[in-house]
Amino acid sequence: MAEIRLTRVEQGHTKIRNVPIAVTPEGFWCCPSPVVFQKTLKTQNPLNKPKPSSPPPPPPPKITVHKKQTPVTERKPTLTPSRSGIISDDQRNFITDTPGLSAPVAAERAPRPKIENLPRKVAIEFGEPGTSDMRVLLLGKQGFCVKLSVHKNVLVENSRYFADKLSEQQSSLSSLEIDDCEDVEIYVETVGLMYCKEMKQRLIKQSVSRVLRILKVAELLGFNSCMQSCLEYLEAVPWVGEEEEEKVVSSVLRLQNEGLGVTPVLKRVSSDISKSPKDTLPQIIDLVLKSNEERGRREMKSVVLKLLRENNSLPSYAGSADICNETLYNSCKSCLDSLLSLFRLAAEPGFGDKSMNSKDPVVKQIALESDNLSWLVEILVDRQAADEFALVWAGQQELATLHSKLPIVSRYHVSCITARLFVGIGRGELLPSKDTRQLLLQTWLEPLINDYSWLQHGCRSFDRKVVEEGIGRTILTLPLEEQQSILLSWLGSFLKAGDNCPNLQRAFEVWWRRTFIRPYSETQGNLFQSDSSMTPHS
Repeated sequence: MAEIRLTRVEQGHTKIRNVPIAVTPEGFWCCPSPVVFQKTLKTQNPLNKPKPSSPPPPPPPKITVHKKQTPVTERKPTLTPSRSGIISDDQRNFITDTPGLSAPVAAERAPRPKIENLPRKVAIEFGEPGTSDMRVLLLGKQGFCVKLSVHKNVLVENSRYFADKLSEQQSSLSSLEIDDCEDVEIYVETVGLMYCKEMKQRLIKQSVSRVLRILKVAELLGFNSCMQSCLEYLEAVPWVGEEEEEKVVSSVLRLQNEGLGVTPVLKRVSSDISKSPKDTLPQIIDLVLKSNEERGRREMKSVVLKLLRENNSLPSYAGSADICNETLYNSCKSCLDSLLSLFRLAAEPGFGDKSMNSKDPVVKQIALESDNLSWLVEILVDRQAADEFALVWAGQQELATLHSKLPIVSRYHVSCITARLFVGIGRGELLPSKDTRQLLLQTWLEPLINDYSWLQHGCRSFDRKVVEEGIGRTILTLPLEEQQSILLSWLGSFLKAGDNCPNLQRAFEVWWRRTFIRPYSETQGNLFQSDSSMTPHS
């Protein structure tokens, strides 16, 4: 809290100037807009470049708001109009482009005096000095000063801070001076709220950021009813953007030990239900996988994938990464079991002779399960957890065997899964073992080549150059003998099918150079000899 000094009279160097005030029907002063405070502060700043002096304007006539006085303890709304109907020429100088009033300030400025030696001038005054028994001077930066004419019993009743300062031993004090106020504007607003019966109604049209500022000052003053009203406002109003949400949560968390009702606000971002992500995430994944509505399904797959990617950039907590991976692999197993059953059904003798009404649901379900697996593989690759799936997919010999028995229109979606794994290996996104890579090529490269023409025309996300680069790089990770066997087999297919076969020319050239142009066989004997010399002998 800012330093506070207790004085019986104002210090002589503080020069007060009365300015018009605006009073609401309930007797609560209106705080000027932020622009007015900023402009007033700017005009009060003596460190600005000096300007030619000009005669000070004549003092404005004092405007008194006539109203029937109501005892402060009752705090009943008064019938005072919100503004006085009389506006003098001098008062017009206070009107700015935005609603609010500002006091004129003398144009003379001393040439860069020290701040601590500056005279303090009241730029804005609130309240009615004639009916108040207490004056509070808020001293802001660079000599900016605001005078509040208030009532001692109102401060003591609403603020623990003022109650401590205005103890019985100092009950006769009539003036408080508070130095170094960081937020004079909000300080005025918060003290003014002590005169307001329905604080929540006063906060309705405020912004979240301004209410957070009020909450901070109310906390410093120990103004509990104001803090509670701010919390009720924050619980009900929408928070726009992550930055605003973080500010609200951090401000509210700070009040947890104040005995206030912060739980309703925090419930928006946290749950007291002991339901773990292990129960929630499978439900979300399952809902997406079982959806048959194409557009909603596609959009939610994109959203969930994006959110899981964001989670990947954060440190895992309470084994959340393991829970997510376990959920994904359980879903993969379910999709694989379903896909294998559908392939068995579609490969049965006589299935092709059935009517379209009988075949279409099976074909659509194969496409759906294939798309599900492709999505799950994408998530696993993003999470750097797809090595195990590569092994599982490489071991699907029965599925690969049934693949050749189905019409190409029914089966080609499955090859999208194979293509994504090759791309991931080629990019280093997953690092399966040599045996897994070899088995994957042995099991699925031929089915992929057979479906290649349909993949190019039937899959919107299929990128031929990316897939061909991934296949080629995967092949080149194998021993040279395996590279030769696979690439020679590919060459026969490519010479027959042309563009309907993956173009692995780059991988073929690398293999060729390794074999014929830069063979390492000359040094192979030396390498083997070196390896054997490093092997311990029994």
